[in-house]
Amino acid sequence: MENSVDVDKLKSAACERIDAVAQRLIEVSHEIHAHPEQNFEEHFAAELMTRTANDLGLETELGTFGCDTSFSAESGAGPTVCIMSEYDALPEIGHGCGHNVIAAAGLGAALGLSVVSNASGGRLRYLGTPAEEGGGGKITMAQHGALNGVDIAMMVHSADADLTTIDAIALQQLFIEYTGEESHAAAAPHKGRNALDAAVLGYMAVGMLRQHMMPSERVHGVFRRGGDKPNIVPNDAATEWYVRSDTIDSLNELKPRVLAALESGAHACGCSSSHEWIGAPYADMVTNAALAASYATNASLLGRTVGDPRITGHRVVGSTDMGNVSHLVPSIHPMISSATRGTSIHTKDFARQSISTMADQAVIDGAKAMAMTAIDFWTSPDRQAAIAQEFANTNPSKDVL
Repeated sequence: MENSVDVDKLKSAACERIDAVAQRLIEVSHEIHAHPEQNFEEHFAAELMTRTANDLGLETELGTFGCDTSFSAESGAGPTVCIMSEYDALPEIGHGCGHNVIAAAGLGAALGLSVVSNASGGRLRYLGTPAEEGGGGKITMAQHGALNGVDIAMMVHSADADLTTIDAIALQQLFIEYTGEESHAAAAPHKGRNALDAAVLGYMAVGMLRQHMMPSERVHGVFRRGGDKPNIVPNDAATEWYVRSDTIDSLNELKPRVLAALESGAHACGCSSSHEWIGAPYADMVTNAALAASYATNASLLGRTVGDPRITGHRVVGSTDMGNVSHLVPSIHPMISSATRGTSIHTKDFARQSISTMADQAVIDGAKAMAMTAIDFWTSPDRQAAIAQEFANTNPSKDVL
């Protein structure tokens, strides 16, 4: 049974509010792009977003739910929709994942919804979530109660196509250090135990392991330390890794195999090793199909055709802490086209295009599509029930914090 409200009128009001602040939203996107900040260092972005939201009438608090560079706002009462913004950047390439677009689109959706939440019979929770690129800000915030009482959660993510979801697989970071014996590489090499050799052999062992992993699994690493001068046998080396698999369960099976491969280099070279699995693992993304269908319908009203990666074959594969959120509440993470087709995320080219006219339009359209989807949820008990039932049927893991 539907609520006796004029849904089209509510959507128009939310979209009109987004149009009224469109220039501010684009300015926010460009300012964040010009000031890239990494995990938990996003002071400029968080303060800018908080200040802008407050200036535009949405009371927002900085530094909530356990993170100094997070923020949150509330509006209305009733079934709760959580809109999320990301705004951290990557080393060297800045906003090569387009988080400036994500940030501004989330802000726009929240501003649009704040003017209709009471009339829609719903409650808005708007969250600024730091450190998606490895720090797990959403996980920390969820541990501190950010999702308590939330019925659905959503965000949009920059991409080279409009898609119902990212193909987000489970991930955990690994840091491993090797310790050997230093010695003069010419005068007494026999007294040395080369930690760099141990790291190189471990790296090569992971390469051998790849032929016996599932095709969908990913393991990739970089060298962090490897010695100071060629004439000194390195007694210290370190590598950092991302280990990815389809689900949390399969990730837990892969992790000890990767670690064994890395440790084998230490055994071969007479060195020792120590390791740390960094933070909570990122879970796979469980997209709520009923909620995603609602988003796709609303995006079509804006002239966007949102494809299903399983049908179109166009996929964006990665990992995100939004996956953990999707195991706790019904969620969507649609991709919105903000760069030309074929442009890969996490590249300098994608970063350049994240302040293009196309990206600016993605800010506005993403805000509107999310706002209209939230209104559909608030005003339809039948839709609320269908989304909740689908979530229950997927039996997601609750052990993601």
